[in-house]
Amino acid sequence: MVCDRCILVIQNALDELDIKPLQIQLGEIDLGELNLDNDQIEALRKKISPLGFELISDKKSQLIEKIKKSIIDLVQKPEEVEKTKLSVYLSNQVFHDYTYLSNLFSSVESVTIEQYFINQKIEKVKELLVYDELTLTEIAYRLGYSSVAHLSRQFKKVTGQTPSKFKALRDNGLRKSIDKV
Repeated sequence: MVCDRCILVIQNALDELDIKPLQIQLGEIDLGELNLDNDQIEALRKKISPLGFELISDKKSQLIEKIKKSIIDLVQKPEEVEKTKLSVYLSNQVFHDYTYLSNLFSSVESVTIEQYFINQKIEKVKELLVYDELTLTEIAYRLGYSSVAHLSRQFKKVTGQTPSKFKALRDNGLRKSIDKV
């Protein structure tokens, strides 16, 4: 789950199955002391699967999802991106050594944590360019880039075009949903 609408969809599915969680957050359902039986788990899986969601029960997959959620949260908080070292931030968020997180993430996702972070930042740049409320300089500063040139080089490397060219095209289906990055 990556947005408030995702939470609402999951809440509706749980309500239809009469499952009362303590809390639903992005990427996580806290059932507290409630233990679902196999039939309830399968019913929930069937309910959410057509909606593009899946249940994750093994610890490594949960950890990968926590890493992704933490990165998405970081990119969405502009005041944090510029002053936070990714390795320290992730270690503090998921309570594991960064080297372990990095190796696990790379082996499962076939991309490094750093590249995933860059991809998320570039999607945020696209979003901000489409909104057309900030200059490229303001976007670079907000997302923790050392300069507009650094942002532009990274943007071109990931997307194949410059931010100016992207902005001129005005989205045309070139943006991805953050859960597809």
